Amino acid sequence: MRLRPIGPPDLSAVLDLNATEVPKVGPLDADGLARLVAICDLALLAEDGDGLVGMVLALAPGAAYGSPNYAFFERRGTDHLYVDRIAVAVRARRQGVASALYDAVEQRAGETGRGEVTCEVNVVPRNDGSLRFHAARGFAEVGRQDIGAHRVSLLAKPLHRPNGPGQS
Repeated sequence: MRLRPIGPPDLSAVLDLNATEVPKVGPLDADGLARLVAICDLALLAEDGDGLVGMVLALAPGAAYGSPNYAFFERRGTDHLYVDRIAVAVRARRQGVASALYDAVEQRAGETGRGEVTCEVNVVPRNDGSLRFHAARGFAEVGRQDIGAHRVSLLAKPLHRPNGPGQS
């Protein structure tokens, strides 16, 4: 498996993968996906010899993005990298794809000096697999909110940065 940036030729396959994961992720049309990728700080896909196996889209603070979940984290005032969506193809589940994508997100957050990685996971309808995955990675709930027929758990994972000179 390899990770690489999402480019214009990938958008159709990413859109198809996103559609297979609704309601775990929000629906998108082609224009919405193109706009979202354009404002992402990190937009990666994971592929193997048979094609796309996963994707992640993450936004830095200050992005022109209307998501109420992103807005929650912006209001918290922390310097975060927000995972708007992650999806893994059914054929590639439990093979480390999500972990590799999150490793890349956490690396990017560290490289850009972010204090935490944030995201949300549905609790209505309940996404137990994602809740377990995020808990195992060190995410903790910092809030909940209702978005239409969905209720989400808003999660944050503080990033531990080594102390440098003059830091305690």
